[in-house]
Amino acid sequence: MDIDRELNPEQARAVRQTEGPVLILAGAGSGKTRTIVYRMAYLLTEMKVAPWNILAVTFTNKAANEMKERIREMAGNAAGQMLVSTFHSACVRILYSNARKLGYPEKFEIADTTDQKSIIKNVYKKLQIDPKKQPEKMTLNIISGAKDELLSPEDFERVNYGDPYMERVAGIYREYQKTLFSNGMMDFDDLIMNTVRLFREFPDVLDHYQERFRYISVDEYQDTNTSQFELIRLLSDKYKNICVVGDDDQSIYRFRGANIYNILDFEKHFPGCCVVKLEENYRSTENILNAANAVIKHNSERKYKSLWTAGDKGERIRFRQLSDPTAEASFIADEIRTKKERGERSYGDFAILTRTNIQSKELEDALRVRSIEYDVVKGLRFWDTKVIKDLTSYLLTVDNALNDIRVIRIINLPKRGIGDASINKISVFAAANGLSFFDALSRIEYVGGVPAKAKAAIRDFYEMILRIRASSKNMGFSGTLNRILEETGYMDYLFMEAETPDRYKEEKEYIEKLRETLDAYENEAEEPDLTDFMRQNGLEGSNLDKEGGDSKDKVLIMTMHNAKGLEFPEVYMAGMEEGLFPGYAAINSEDPLAIEEERRLCYVGITRAKESLTLTAARSRMAKGEWRFASASRFIKEIPKELLNMSTTPEATERKEKIFPINREEAERAFERIPPAFSPGFKKRSIAAIKKGSEIEKVLPAYKEGDRVMHFKQGEGTVLSIRDGGRDYEVTVDFDKTGVRKMFAGFAKLKKI
Repeated sequence: MDIDRELNPEQARAVRQTEGPVLILAGAGSGKTRTIVYRMAYLLTEMKVAPWNILAVTFTNKAANEMKERIREMAGNAAGQMLVSTFHSACVRILYSNARKLGYPEKFEIADTTDQKSIIKNVYKKLQIDPKKQPEKMTLNIISGAKDELLSPEDFERVNYGDPYMERVAGIYREYQKTLFSNGMMDFDDLIMNTVRLFREFPDVLDHYQERFRYISVDEYQDTNTSQFELIRLLSDKYKNICVVGDDDQSIYRFRGANIYNILDFEKHFPGCCVVKLEENYRSTENILNAANAVIKHNSERKYKSLWTAGDKGERIRFRQLSDPTAEASFIADEIRTKKERGERSYGDFAILTRTNIQSKELEDALRVRSIEYDVVKGLRFWDTKVIKDLTSYLLTVDNALNDIRVIRIINLPKRGIGDASINKISVFAAANGLSFFDALSRIEYVGGVPAKAKAAIRDFYEMILRIRASSKNMGFSGTLNRILEETGYMDYLFMEAETPDRYKEEKEYIEKLRETLDAYENEAEEPDLTDFMRQNGLEGSNLDKEGGDSKDKVLIMTMHNAKGLEFPEVYMAGMEEGLFPGYAAINSEDPLAIEEERRLCYVGITRAKESLTLTAARSRMAKGEWRFASASRFIKEIPKELLNMSTTPEATERKEKIFPINREEAERAFERIPPAFSPGFKKRSIAAIKKGSEIEKVLPAYKEGDRVMHFKQGEGTVLSIRDGGRDYEVTVDFDKTGVRKMFAGFAKLKKI
């Protein structure tokens, strides 16, 4: 093993520093995993440390397995006797040998999600707590957070004394733990908490494992929480041979309980530690790294380091500000398609990063209409999310109820006491009599084996659908959606099912996005039709899916959280606006760390790019039924202007078209901060105002009859006619894929090809 030849000087220093506490600050793309693997192999082959005296901890089984395999390739079969595992797996091993000391059976069970739901439901019944006022999932989430902080039910109650809500949670927590214990079970969070308790209460057990694990390594240390920190502190307290590897600038999981001060205060917790900084980057160009350094240096709570590369300077970071999210998505999709068609890139070379999942909707639309294959990483496509599938199933059932699958999906959603057995009997009855499932509901009295209570609920459901259908004739699609939400109590159902307030808020945003999409379609379509709407948005099957197969050459859409650890030749960071990134919650927070975490997330996004980085923003974005004008994100302002490309026009596509031209002065003004949402200077226009046309500027289209144009959803087509429609110009277009359609120019945003 020639360390000096195979590693850079700082990596080699980290490998050789085997004794005492070591903090390796590994910047993005600095060869962190390579350094860890070499260090483990060095302990085995050069230092002759017994493999069973080494413990290497990481966060996922995949990472643990990959690390173990790489160490085996370098050090041979001895690596197989090391313990390379996740925190929880290591704790399970320890507890299986010592569970009786804590009063648990030797073969205790680990409660899964289903077990937890069942237990908490019984606890609620016992304590007579209304889940509508205190959702069970949110309570479980609070209990999980308490365990991450090593708070017992008694500790939790003491910390939250005087808070009625939290005191009630403390009572639930106490009963929940009693139930787990009486059934010989631990939940996932108990594994670490009980291991810490074991070490604290039984010094002999702690001493045994301190002797066993004389050399400890922890990966992604910036993501550890309180319980994980205490576990490692106790294990390493005897020999102090603790090596942690991480990057405080990439600490982005505070919402999951990660404590950045575990890494920031490592030198305080482990006096005399050796600090090694890995700053040479092997991934990105110099300009990308300089931009990342410039942004992250605005954080005060960090260890100083500055990424650098011996590689190329690279192109400047591009900033493009478009009119709205649809234009932003079209710009990105057009660029990707052009580069693919020119043979410059494969689709798999591109990643589009967003701050929130909800941003993917316009991006998906733009990619789909251009027949660009894509995947949404670690998340569902907008139209595949549960909340959207639920509500579109309701809309289609109200519209025609022809799809049995959709009717069956919602007949007991929210729960109405209609069980699977009853649904199966109705399905058999419908098939035997040549009826649709919905039509069979009108004859429920003739379906045998269905309990009276279920029959009553089925009649109520059937009548509700007919009632909403009748009223929908006098209201728009979004009005029908509102009526569905009101009559079904779906929002209450979402609230009860949400694990956290943030999750509930996100699902509300999905509903708002659906409402906006329905409004836009209804304003554009000559003869609005819900089935046509669903078909356009891929809900009735997608040719792209059928033709694409399992091809891996796909554009990836993902949040910046999900992008951590990945890298791509070309990265687009979309939605770089104040209020979105950073979000209003962070901007208005009294906690200064909130903005700092957003900035770290931006740093993570920037450092995913290897060769090309484009930052995009929308001048206006729909929020809660209103168009809100936004300034560019402060994070763009923090990038030195000499690193930015803010040219007059975005690079031309293959057709040499200008997409939403902006001049340099206009780009510079994007840096100016817009007044807060509720200040007198805030501009907005509501859906109602748009429908009335009160704020639509009537402008003669830049295309004429016979011209070829592009529509963000319909694709390419030929203009057949343009006539003055009063409030706006009415354009008739023969689209290549979807046929002849009429639309208002102001809404259609057609681009001349």
